[in-house]
Amino acid sequence: MSDHRREPGPAVPPQAPDTEPPALNVDRLLVVTAGSAFATGMPYWVDWIRLSYPDLEIKLVLTRTARRFVTRQALAGRLHRVGEVLFDEWPEDEATARHVEWAEWAQAVMVYPATFHFTARLALGLADSPALLACHCTRAPVAVAPALPPGGLESAAFQTHWAALAARPNLVLVPPHPGISLTTGRAEAWVPPLLPEAVSMLEHRRAELEAGRPGPPATPAQFAADLARS
Repeated sequence: MSDHRREPGPAVPPQAPDTEPPALNVDRLLVVTAGSAFATGMPYWVDWIRLSYPDLEIKLVLTRTARRFVTRQALAGRLHRVGEVLFDEWPEDEATARHVEWAEWAQAVMVYPATFHFTARLALGLADSPALLACHCTRAPVAVAPALPPGGLESAAFQTHWAALAARPNLVLVPPHPGISLTTGRAEAWVPPLLPEAVSMLEHRRAELEAGRPGPPATPAQFAADLARS
């Protein structure tokens, strides 16, 4: 069964904090939205990005399962002339390799929300979609913000994937927060943080890479601390 069917979703639209948006010193941002119920909040976050970073160019990529929760039309109208919405697939009639274009175009990549399945495929090095291949091949910083079902964060499989991704110098993992599961109604799911928090961590990793000081691989103790913060 696909992981998107039992992931948590917001009971109300997300609310960004009433503060100045974090710095984001890039001109081009690739956003990958995977098939979590939290994809329903992406129209709100696209509006927030446009208001917070009016000169930012955006390519927003929807995975196949994300299209169950949000439509291309709901997002494309909000981007107007500063970006476009694309599907995570290789069209048969496309003359160029879009994974190469995305990897070279992006100055930063945000996977928000990332499902258990997408995170696992990324950690295992699978490259069966343009977005995955672009994330593997880009030199830009990549932030991954998971949304997980009950038991997802604690599972041995996910912890193995988390540790593998934490060892990649240009990748930063954004720890999820406890949240309500739509399936059980209990506070046992794991939801992505608000987008400003993910942007802040992405910019921090970008600055480290620019300074030639990529973040060191996470140790077991640091991994445990990530889980504790969640």
